[in-house]
Amino acid sequence: MRFNRNKDISPKYLLLLLSIVCIALIVVSTIDPNLLRPVRQYTGKVITPLQQGVDEVGGWISDHLKMFGNIKQLQEENEELKKQVDIYRTEIERNQAELAELNELRSLYNLSLLYPDYNMTIARVFSTNSSECFNEFYINKGLNDGIYEDCNVLCDAGLVGIVTEAYDDYSKVRAIIDDDSTIVAEIGNENVLCTVEGDISTLSEGYILVKDIDKNALISEGDKVITSNVSDRYFYGITIGYITDITMDTNNLTKSAHLIPAADFSDIDDLQVILDRKKEVNY
Repeated sequence: MRFNRNKDISPKYLLLLLSIVCIALIVVSTIDPNLLRPVRQYTGKVITPLQQGVDEVGGWISDHLKMFGNIKQLQEENEELKKQVDIYRTEIERNQAELAELNELRSLYNLSLLYPDYNMTIARVFSTNSSECFNEFYINKGLNDGIYEDCNVLCDAGLVGIVTEAYDDYSKVRAIIDDDSTIVAEIGNENVLCTVEGDISTLSEGYILVKDIDKNALISEGDKVITSNVSDRYFYGITIGYITDITMDTNNLTKSAHLIPAADFSDIDDLQVILDRKKEVNY
């Protein structure tokens, strides 16, 4: 009878054999513990390093599991902090917008104090005909709000322009910087008459034009230019801007200059409209 090498030992026989060995070792260790000393020494040499290795591996795994848990916790905290930052950023942006609007309204209020004799209303720009500057634009108030053609328009510290078209709920404004804008004005304390002309081409350099100044007029750079009572469309005394770069004309009869507008035309939002008109227009 041949022994079948491919045949596996039955688990129950293997378990029985191991049980008998264990029982024998227990009996021997009970009768004479010294008999198993060589076995303990041998197993100690083999098992102890294995135990140490298992402990080290277990410690390494435990440390890395803790580290992984800490990283995950940090990631969760980081995501929460990002959400808080977004909330705070939104809050700051809203507060900045409200502060800007408050400052603009305060500026308009101060402007109304400069001209207390006029009945005014606040309007807002909602459209412009040019993407580069506010030479012609539309405001969100019109006939229903008491705004008509030729109403003067102000913002910042001075004149912006005049209403050229008025409809029920909105109006069109032509600014003083527009090429078609011409204003009879006065310079300085001497009430020197002049003409302020809009010029889009020079606005990029920060000025528009002042012409028809008498050659003998006593004016100097920095003099204020205001609307003249001679004008039939603009109320008297509204600040237009300030004189700079005075030159004698080629005809030797008049002088010209540049005018730096009092209003900032790079970005107009809210403004004041004088509801009174110097010249009534029938509708």
